[in-house]
Amino acid sequence: MTSFGDLLGPQPVLLPENIEAEDALLQNQDPVQVAAAHPTASIAWAHLAEAALERGEQAEGEVNLDVISAYAFARTGYHRGLDLLRRNGWKGFGPVPWSHEPNRGFLRSVGALARAARAIGETDEYARCLDLLEDCDPRAAAELGLD
Repeated sequence: MTSFGDLLGPQPVLLPENIEAEDALLQNQDPVQVAAAHPTASIAWAHLAEAALERGEQAEGEVNLDVISAYAFARTGYHRGLDLLRRNGWKGFGPVPWSHEPNRGFLRSVGALARAARAIGETDEYARCLDLLEDCDPRAAAELGLD
């Protein structure tokens, strides 16, 4: 686990704002349209994944299209977030604080990916996502309602 106060460890990565995408979502614009207009915005993909998970989890029992869609949306948001993190100096580990609002699109995508992976029985991916959240910010998993 990386401590935010570790002077020898990497500095926390604070992603830049994506004002247009964030404002569109705050104004309750359709996340599908926001993702189409801003495909690099992890926050749009996180919204899509979370909504699909909510629908999919309401249909108890078998894995359904909504759960699989959530997995794909979350993975897209995760990868778009990784691209942005790397462009902003992240080396694949270290702090990505939940407290910095622009980081939440990536962190929410990782959380949604964890939930979707768990729903389809992909336990290794679920564990990897939890480990990544722990490395990014020890508070993130709890903020996202994950174990």
